[in-house]
Amino acid sequence: MRTLRRAWRPAYAKVALLVLLAIALLAVFGGWLAPHDPLAQNPRNMLRGPGPGHLLGTDYLGRDVLSRLLEGSGRSVAGAVEAVAAAMAVGVPAGLASLWMGRVGEWIAQRAVDALMTLPFTVFAIAVVGALGNGMHQAMLALGVLYAPLFFRMTRAAALSLRHAPYVESAELFGASVGRVLRIHIWSKVLPTVIVTAAHALATCLLVVSSLTFLGVGVQPPAATWGGMLATDLGFLTQQIWAPVFPAALIVITAGALNVLADAVRDAGADELLPGGAPDPAAGATAATDSPDTTKERADAALPVV
Repeated sequence: MRTLRRAWRPAYAKVALLVLLAIALLAVFGGWLAPHDPLAQNPRNMLRGPGPGHLLGTDYLGRDVLSRLLEGSGRSVAGAVEAVAAAMAVGVPAGLASLWMGRVGEWIAQRAVDALMTLPFTVFAIAVVGALGNGMHQAMLALGVLYAPLFFRMTRAAALSLRHAPYVESAELFGASVGRVLRIHIWSKVLPTVIVTAAHALATCLLVVSSLTFLGVGVQPPAATWGGMLATDLGFLTQQIWAPVFPAALIVITAGALNVLADAVRDAGADELLPGGAPDPAAGATAATDSPDTTKERADAALPVV
């Protein structure tokens, strides 16, 4: 866990963490902090600019923009978190389990992963929503299925050299179960890679969720989301040229902070490498028998195994 402790030391990592903490508070308490009812319409106050009564102005139905941004934060963030959680729940255990599947099982699992990775996110999500109904959970389930191969490959790549490490083989010879080996000897070294992958996936999922809600998929009006507000604001640029800036800024800031935090964890892991960037000696025992798929998986690892 030294990698995670080292990741919080840089100033930019602390700033990113504070930003994400603020976004998390908005996602949880945004509806309570809203100064007005986010659904209340007032035709006499349509398309008003920022002022004392409405700090960010009003939209085309006279609804308070700040209240809708605060109330919509929970849906936007929760959608991305739900998709990544579903992807991790499927991809991480499967990636670790694939190390004990044998060559035939590994080949079948990798071909299934390759097939899923060829599917386009937005088109697949729209197809699933069309088949199961237009709801946030359906759309996020579709995204989780498509992101699961990413976690499968990154987790497998990070744990691959550990599978035949001497201390792992010794534990197996002394009768340790697969679950104990994973929990005690492998998981703590794979965790930084999973965190980096999850942070990058959260940033990407947030953009995809915003794109889907921009298209009206997942959440239906009048419910507020960052992507939905951005879509409606673009229809009134001649009256309010500044309006799309507010939801777009929240999307960009959140995605940027997630990427910065992921880079901090990745850099902390790189600092833990052996002197001179030498490879892990535990990986040498299996280098001669690596298949092309295995070699590719090693190259795909986002973070060195520490």
